[in-house]
Amino acid sequence: MSGGDIAGLIAAGAFLLLVVLLAVPIIKLGRVLDEVRRGVGDSVDSITPTLIETQETMRETNRQLAKVDAITEQVHETTSNVNSLVALTAATVGGPLIKLAGFSAAAAAGFRALKPQRGSRKK
Repeated sequence: MSGGDIAGLIAAGAFLLLVVLLAVPIIKLGRVLDEVRRGVGDSVDSITPTLIETQETMRETNRQLAKVDAITEQVHETTSNVNSLVALTAATVGGPLIKLAGFSAAAAAGFRALKPQRGSRKK
């Protein structure tokens, strides 16, 4: 064996040692990536039912909001009708009541003017 053959054997041994030392972390990294893949798969499997329930909840919420919108529209319409009715009643009843109150005040003042005052003496 010559010196070049021995140097080649030493280099080959060093390269083999380097490959073995690098293989261990690569194998461990492969295991970690397998665990990550399984974890992501499990997460997707557990999130899917939650997303389906959330979609159903949103559909039901939208149905209920449509009902609330209909109720709100009806309340608005009813309020508008009541407001119109109150304005009509005020115009129909209010005017004659004001005239009646004015007439009553004038009649009371007229009766007081006709009635002699007590306690006043004529000299």
